[in-house]
Amino acid sequence: MGVDTLKLVGRTIADKYVVEAVVGEGGFATVYRAMHLLWKRPVALKVFKAFRDFSADDRKKLLAEFVQEGALLADLSAQTASIVQARDIAMIDAGDGEQVPYMVLEWLEGASLEQVLEGERDRGAQLRTLDETVRLLNPIAEALALAHRKGIAHRDVKPANVFIVGDARGEPTVKLLDFGIAKVVSNAQKIAGTFAKTSGMVTSFTPAYGAPEQFSRSHGATGPWTDVFALALVVVETSSGREPIDGDDFVQLAFASSDPMRRPTPRALGVAVPDAVEAVFEKALSVRPGDRWQTAGDFWVALLRAMRAAPGYAMADAMPRASSFGLRPLEITAPTVPVAPSPASRPGAGKAGLWLGLGAAALLAIGGGASFFFRSLPSTNAGAVAASVPAGAAMPAAALAPSAVPAGAGACPDGMLLIPGGSFFMGSDEGLPLERPAHQVVVGPYCIDKYEVTVDRYKACSDAGRCKRAGTTNQWADITDAERKAFDPLCNVRDPDVRKKHPINCVDWDMADKFCREDGKRLPAEAEWEFAARGPDGRKYPWGDDDPTATFLNACGRECMQWGEKNGIPQKAMYDVDDGYANTAPVGSFPKGASRYGLEDVVGNVWEWVADYYGPYSKDEQRQPTGPARGDERVIRGGAWNGSYASWVRPTFRYKDAPEKRSYGIGFRCAR
Repeated sequence: MGVDTLKLVGRTIADKYVVEAVVGEGGFATVYRAMHLLWKRPVALKVFKAFRDFSADDRKKLLAEFVQEGALLADLSAQTASIVQARDIAMIDAGDGEQVPYMVLEWLEGASLEQVLEGERDRGAQLRTLDETVRLLNPIAEALALAHRKGIAHRDVKPANVFIVGDARGEPTVKLLDFGIAKVVSNAQKIAGTFAKTSGMVTSFTPAYGAPEQFSRSHGATGPWTDVFALALVVVETSSGREPIDGDDFVQLAFASSDPMRRPTPRALGVAVPDAVEAVFEKALSVRPGDRWQTAGDFWVALLRAMRAAPGYAMADAMPRASSFGLRPLEITAPTVPVAPSPASRPGAGKAGLWLGLGAAALLAIGGGASFFFRSLPSTNAGAVAASVPAGAAMPAAALAPSAVPAGAGACPDGMLLIPGGSFFMGSDEGLPLERPAHQVVVGPYCIDKYEVTVDRYKACSDAGRCKRAGTTNQWADITDAERKAFDPLCNVRDPDVRKKHPINCVDWDMADKFCREDGKRLPAEAEWEFAARGPDGRKYPWGDDDPTATFLNACGRECMQWGEKNGIPQKAMYDVDDGYANTAPVGSFPKGASRYGLEDVVGNVWEWVADYYGPYSKDEQRQPTGPARGDERVIRGGAWNGSYASWVRPTFRYKDAPEKRSYGIGFRCAR
C-alpha cells in the first residue's frame, strides 16, 4: 500500500490511537489504519506529510487552512451520514522533530466507485441503467446538496471519492470523501509555485473530471456549479462504462472539457435517454458555469423529474430498500426520562484502497451510513405526482394539486425551504410509548415553510373570504372558566397589529388544512415534519445534541413561570432564565435553534398540526407514510412556549388531539 516514511506504525498517537499499518499514500498525505484504544475499533489517520516541505511561515498558513477545512468536514459530516465522518484533528511529531497535522476519520471497508467500475469493466459486467445509476449515487447528490446550501463546494468530485460499502449492485452504503482537501492542496500548490499535469501527481482537482473553470479562470470562478459538472460526469461514466472526457495529458483534457462541439452527455457516450433527460445533462455540462444548474440539488431534482416524465423508467414505481442505513450514537449519555404533559401545560392545556482523493479509496464507517434517494418535487402534472407514490402508500389529496414550481427548477416558493428527502429513523426507542418504536422511513423531496404561519398571513386569507376567521377563544372538551380567563387573551388574532408576526393559534385542524390548500400547499405529513426538523443523522434536537436553552427556542422560562403565577396556571420551567417572551414570540426570534435545513421555531412557540391521523407506529420500514386512513385524533408536533421538559421538544416527540380543538398552544406550517 505504501511506505511508512513517517515511521508511525507501532506508535500510540494522542494516548489513544495505536497505529497498525499504512493503507495508502499520496503526494500530500499518508493514510494509516489505527486502533482506538478505548473503543476497540479501527479508525483512519490521515497525516499530511507534505507540510514538512514548506517554510515555517508557509506552514502556519497551510495549518490554518487545514484546521479550517477540518472544521468544515466535521460540520458537514455531523449533518449527514453520506459524508465520511471526521473524528479529530491534531498535530503529531513526524519523528524528526517536525510537527505535521493529521485527521482522524471513520474507517471504511469496501471499494471506491473507481475500483468498482474498473472491476466491472474487467469482468465484462452488464452496464447499469440510468435508473440504477441514480439510485446508487443519490447519497452523493444529497451530500453535495447539503454542502451547496451552505455555499460550500467540494471541487474534486470523481469516482475515486465515492466510496461504497457493501454490494454496489445491491443496497450499499455510499459516502463522499475528501471534502475540503482540494482547497488545501490548491493553496499548497500556489505557495510552492507548482501545478501538476496529470492525475497521477498531486493536484487540486482531477483533470479527467475537471470543469472548464478549473483548467482556466477565463471561464469563471469555481463553486457549487463545478461540482454539478463533475457529478454529471460521474453519472454518465457509471451508466455508460466509459470515461466521459478523453485525453492523454492535461492539455488534451482541458480542451475536451471545454469543447463546445462535444459535450460528454449520456447520448455522446452511447446511452439512450429521452430528450428531457439529455437536456438536463446538457445544462449540467455547459461550458459556461452560469449556464449550468447552480447546485447539486437543482440538478438532481431536475434529473428525477425528467426521468419520471418519460416512459421506461422504474423509479416512479419502486424504491430500493434502505436496510444499509445505520447510526452510531453521537454521544453516550444517560437518557432523559420523558415526562407526559401535565393537564395544565399539555397542548391547549478491502478491500482497502487509499482514502486520499488523490488515488483509489477505502476505509469503513464505524456506525454505517445512509443509502437513500430523492423523489421529485410535485410536478405540474398531477398524474406524474400520483405515479411517483409507491404502491400502498397514501398521498394527501392536496399533494395532487397543480404546483407552481417551475419545471426543472428544483426551487420552492418564497418563504419555503427545499427538503431533499432521504432515509431516517423516525421515532425513538427511548421516548414515550407514542414515540416507539424507532422505524426506518424514506421520504422524497418537498418544500416546507421556514416559519410557522403568522397572524398576518392567516388574516389575509380570512379577510379575503377564503379561510374561516381565526378563533378569539379556546375550545376543547372540559375547558374550565379559569382556563378560559387565562388562555383566551392569548389567541393572537385578538391583537393582529401587535402580534402580526406571531404564529397564528386558536385554529382547529380543518382551518389549518384549508389555509394551506388556499395557499396552493398542504399540511406536512408527520414523517415530513420530523425529517425537516431532524434530518437523517439522529440528532436529539433540531439544532443538534446540545440541551435546550433560551438561545435555541421559546419554551417555559422565568417569564412563563411569572405569567403562570399571575394567572393561577401552574407551570414548570424548562430553563431558569428569561427567554424574552412570556407566551408566543414572533417567528424567527430564535435563529440559533434552526434545524439543519433552516426551519425556525420548529420546536417551541406553538405546537403544529400535521396531516396525519394519530396511530401507533409500526416497526416496519415505510416509504412516504401518511398515517392511518381514518381516526378520531390528529397528530401535533413540536411543543409550545409553555413546554416544561426537554423531552417534549425532541423532534421525535409526538402528541395527539381532537381535530376540532382550538388552542392558544397550537398553530401550523404548510408544505408542498
